[in-house]
Amino acid sequence: MLAGISQAKNSYPEFGQGSKGYGRYYWHAVADQAVGNYFTEAIVPAVTREDPRYYTLGHGGFLKRTGYAVSRLLVTRTDSGRRTINISEIVGNGAGAGISDLYYPSRERTWTKTGQKWVTQIALDGVFNIVKEFWPDTNQLIFHGRS
Repeated sequence: MLAGISQAKNSYPEFGQGSKGYGRYYWHAVADQAVGNYFTEAIVPAVTREDPRYYTLGHGGFLKRTGYAVSRLLVTRTDSGRRTINISEIVGNGAGAGISDLYYPSRERTWTKTGQKWVTQIALDGVFNIVKEFWPDTNQLIFHGRS
């Protein structure tokens, strides 16, 4: 989806259009996700001794649960179960954005563009936290006929 949006906006004219251009957009999007995920879910947590998993709140109203899901971008658990600043999320996605400069066109290797990729990755993680928070309810309602 991200590749399609980027191609439609012609974000990187160097990539071109058509199926060949889409392939370039696609592999860049996949690489961004993979690098970001390795850093936020494996490499940085191993160093900082954080638990990068998302634990759902599972109860309360929509605003409470949404706020909780978004707050997990800044707060996580340590391996011992204590709450701490989510260094894995912040530093991991920053490292991923920095590494992506190695495979994007040279005009995209600016502080601003790297920062935009960093913020985009964090925002996507926030959206996925919200999806994870409400998925059990959605799954029950849609697929199991709960009313």
